[in-house]
Amino acid sequence: MLRLRFLSRRAFTLIELLVVIAIIAILIGLLLPAVQKVREAASRMKCSNNIKQLSLAVHNYASTYQDKIPSACIRQAGIGNTRNMLSTLLPYIEQDALFKYGTTSALSSNNTFWDQSVPAGSAPGNIMRAVTLKPYQCPSDPTVTNGYPLNQVNSWGATSYAGNFLMFGLTAFSDTAGRSWVSRFTVANIPDGTSNVVGFAERYATCGGNGNLWSWPGGDWDPGQWGVTFANSPWGGNWNQVPLYQPNPYNTQCDPRRASTPHTGTCLVGMMDGSVRGVSASVSQTTWLYAITPDDGNVLPSNW
Repeated sequence: MLRLRFLSRRAFTLIELLVVIAIIAILIGLLLPAVQKVREAASRMKCSNNIKQLSLAVHNYASTYQDKIPSACIRQAGIGNTRNMLSTLLPYIEQDALFKYGTTSALSSNNTFWDQSVPAGSAPGNIMRAVTLKPYQCPSDPTVTNGYPLNQVNSWGATSYAGNFLMFGLTAFSDTAGRSWVSRFTVANIPDGTSNVVGFAERYATCGGNGNLWSWPGGDWDPGQWGVTFANSPWGGNWNQVPLYQPNPYNTQCDPRRASTPHTGTCLVGMMDGSVRGVSASVSQTTWLYAITPDDGNVLPSNW
């Protein structure tokens, strides 16, 4: 008769178990930064693509309106239909239906663009200003929560981008409805050339007690505090300084008139020719001023 022999297994000792746990912890510690870098790279790519689409939307708008570019803010006399440039560009980022809700209804109801009703379920209160739009948000922006600035949750939809006021605004025309800020330029007549002028830059959705709201009317409605532009020269401030890279904390160390970014060491900008590039944190104030001024006649220095 065969005798069955049972081999006994030796269990892990406490020391061996601790060694295994330590090895796993080290591996996790090594992997987490890599995973975070991959996520940030993906978010930065998405952010870059958003700015690219905004820049191309300007060119598509121009091809429709005799080479004109959208105004930083426009008010149509008599109907109060104020809207900013991001609202105007909606049809060119595949949001034509939303644009029609804001403009067609405003013409018939004499209400404002941002307070128009939208289909039920589109936004809290079914109101235009509470609509959130992912193409207008940077995934890396820590000041956005569920599509809203931290200080405007369920009230005003956020954006992480802003247009260059020196490009899209500056010329004021008063009318019975308020104030419009209309660009002096068309795509074809930008004195410094489309490849040498910044059209869009990143800007935090929440900036202290202020913010960046995609449907904010602009004009005389505090455009330097809540509007979708930067370099708002008529309202003072340090708008001509270099971008605020990672202001920390953003609730106290942030200037709403200046560009700002969540990305480490670089701020993404869209040039007027439709290209996107990162501006280094080491860029000088002079170079930045040359890049955002459309008609100074200066060549961008080598540190651009």
